[in-house]
Amino acid sequence: MPVLIGLLQAVLERGKPFRFEAPGFSMSPFVRDGDVITVTSLSGASPGRGDVVAFLCPDSGKLVVHRVVGERDGAFLIRGDNAEEGDGLVPRANVLGRVTKVERDGKPVRLGLGSERYLIAFLTRWGLLRPLLLWGWPLMRPIVRRLVR
Repeated sequence: MPVLIGLLQAVLERGKPFRFEAPGFSMSPFVRDGDVITVTSLSGASPGRGDVVAFLCPDSGKLVVHRVVGERDGAFLIRGDNAEEGDGLVPRANVLGRVTKVERDGKPVRLGLGSERYLIAFLTRWGLLRPLLLWGWPLMRPIVRRLVR
């Protein structure tokens, strides 16, 4: 993982996008295990609520990709869409870049990075997205499949 972090930082510092395969399920169903994500430099801008960002976890130094769900005192409140708990406050310096594209099976995934990201961030912040997806997923699955393809 340290090699991936160093490579990501080097590529973003040159202003180029960095693509890699997302591991894990903490952002499901919007980013799934094995999806290819593209991270771009913030170029001095701050990420906004709803943006999916790549950051270094303050406690462990691990690279994590989760959604910004709030901001407090110059730091960002970040949480995975499918995570039971948030990542806490993450300093701006730990945020490496913004996810600008998600690909699944070679096709772009449109859901989760558009204007709906604000609603997703709100539901995620208050712990409402997981139960909503758990109970409502059978009804929403056909709609999401059409939007993802």
